[in-house]
Formats: sequence, structure tokens, C-alpha cells
Amino acid sequence: MSILSIQSHVAYGYVGNKAAVYPLQSMGYDVWPVNTVQFSNHTGYGSWQGEVFSREHIKNVIAGLETLGVVNQCQAILSGYMGSRAICEEVAETVARFKSKNNRLLYLCDPVIGNTSCFVKPEVLGFFKEHLQADIITPNQFEAETLSNIAITDIASLKAATNYFHNLGTKIVVITGIKLPDLPSDQLYIMVSDQKSYFAMSTTEYPFEIPPNGTGDLFSAVFLGSYLATTDAKVSLKRTVYFTDQVMKNTYEKQSRELAVTSLHYNETVDTTLQAIELSKL
Repeated sequence: MSILSIQSHVAYGYVGNKAAVYPLQSMGYDVWPVNTVQFSNHTGYGSWQGEVFSREHIKNVIAGLETLGVVNQCQAILSGYMGSRAICEEVAETVARFKSKNNRLLYLCDPVIGNTSCFVKPEVLGFFKEHLQADIITPNQFEAETLSNIAITDIASLKAATNYFHNLGTKIVVITGIKLPDLPSDQLYIMVSDQKSYFAMSTTEYPFEIPPNGTGDLFSAVFLGSYLATTDAKVSLKRTVYFTDQVMKNTYEKQSRELAVTSLHYNETVDTTLQAIELSKL
């Protein structure tokens, strides 16, 4: 099973495709990484070297795959950080072409905007607000609030924001990094909805001095790989929360600024009965 992953790339560290490719490969997938940038390191360090690739560059790389005649092997497309509206448009057009050749293809879009403030160009935010169309999305709480224009302050507003995305045609909505006033402050909550039910889990919030980048990239990749294998949103969330927590734990123990992505094999058996929380009981 093959997955086209359109994301950023760094030589040093683990964000974008560097955070997504190894986990998916260890789950048994053939990953086709298409890099939107190639940097020495992620921009959180304050300085970096490298190049932002043009829409034409990305279009040509994908056209090469189409020329090979391998598009029918692709079962899913994964996208993360987008540097421009042109890139957003190219990804959307690629998804449409690939789906026209395989109507069972899944598209997971992580609509990267920011964590507590918007760090993408206004044109990118505008694209997501106007044209967000995907089978699965994985925004964090801030991104879900920004895109839906709904402040998530309790369970009712969390469900309302989720339903906003379902009404756009999104089959599965995952909202990560949820913090609500009535929930324990040392925990983060993650919720998934498959249009039939809401389901949530908790996970430890590790007290990093400088939180590592790329957590969302890792989470999205593992969720997609898990869902392709199980077609069960709840089981996929349990597996993804488990593996993400293990990476975060290993990273914290090493006091590393970079995610310990390669410290795990992501295809091992997981007890998916652990940490389950009914959303209605939160």
C-alpha cells in the first residue's frame, strides 16, 4: 500500500516528512515523499538554510509519478504545512486527479496554521477557510477554533466545532491538544468523531522547556497509517495516542529538542483498551 506525503523536509531533526516517513514505513507502507521545502533544520531554531520549492517543482515531481503509471497504487495522500496558497491549490488538484483514478483513495489534511497564534501567510489561512476539503483532518484546538470561528470552551462547543467540519464533508475529524477549564491541567485531550459518535482520550503533557516541533506531523502520519489498516477511527486514535506518547516520553527523557521518532517501531501490538474516555463523561 502506497502513501503520497506532501510536506516539508529538513536535513537535521524530525518535522514534516522526516517525522512522517519512518513511522509509515515501519507500519509497512511504501511512502512517496514530495518535499515542499528542503531546509537544514526547522525554523524554530531561528536560523536555517535551504530552499522553498515552487508550485511548478512540486507539480513536476508528481507529474513524474503519473508518467510512471503508478497512481493506481496510491491508497492515500497526506499533507501538512503549506507555505503558500499556490502549494495548497496544487495539493488540492493532485488529490482530485488521484481520486478520479481511485475513488477509494483517502486524503488526510493536517491544516497547519499555528498553536496559539497564526504563523502561516494570510493566503494559506484564507485557503483553508474557503476550501478545506478532506476525508480526514487533524487540527489542534487553536486551528479548529480559527477555521470554524467557534471558541472551544466546553464539550458543547467542541462538538459544535467538530460538526462544522463534518458539514464541509469531512468524514473523520480529529482535534488534538484540547485544554478545557474543567479538565486536569497536566493532561492533553484528543477527540475523534466519525459522524456517528464522539470519542476522546487523554495523554500526558510533558513539561518541556522548549517543546519539540513536529508532534502534529508524527500524529497525523500514524493516525493515517492506523486508519488505513483498521478503518476504525477509535482504534486508530488509541494506537496513535499510544505511539505519540511513547515518542514524547522518550524525547523528554533525553531532554532533546528533536522528536525521538526513530526510537519506536510503529507496527507493534498495542493494547487499544487503554486510556479510553467517553466524551460524555469528560
